[in-house]
Amino acid sequence: MQTIAQPASPLSLKEWAVAVKALGEGVQIITIRKGGLYEETREFRLENNQFYLYPTYEHQKREMVKAEYHPLLDATYEGWTSEQKTVRIEYFAEVTDDVELMDEDKLRALSPYHIWTDNFADVRLHWKKKQPLHILFVRMYRLQQPVQIPIEAAYQGCKSWHDLLVEIPRHDFVPVLSDDEFAQKKAVILEILQK
Repeated sequence: MQTIAQPASPLSLKEWAVAVKALGEGVQIITIRKGGLYEETREFRLENNQFYLYPTYEHQKREMVKAEYHPLLDATYEGWTSEQKTVRIEYFAEVTDDVELMDEDKLRALSPYHIWTDNFADVRLHWKKKQPLHILFVRMYRLQQPVQIPIEAAYQGCKSWHDLLVEIPRHDFVPVLSDDEFAQKKAVILEILQK
């Protein structure tokens, strides 16, 4: 039986569009966070374990995505321009686990389970060295009817979290992975982190 989460608020997490796509297609179930440049707390904080994903395009760096995932990256740019007035909200996410990590060897061991290059992971780990990385295990749900919303000034800047200013459906979601598929992937990654 599928476990379907229901969003409780319009909260959204900004993430590279390619990462949203990888999570949304079940390519990966983790995302790596340390915080936006202008977080009020100067570090990443999980505001809520349920949120929509707001894809961003401007700061995606091809050299930070493994070559085998460049087609996934290219697909995010199809039909997109820097003058875009709307953004497509397709996914709702539920964080099942937030594991703090400061161990470079464990971070390297996670490499097969995400789209980013080792260099990307290293940059995240070594930026603000005294603060841990957050390895977020994300259970993804696809909106049955994706929503185009206006790109508001409030969404701009290097902050991780925003409340969406447009009402988004809080039901009619389909899990990207079955309960069993998600549990199996999660168990493998947790084993690495708990060594």
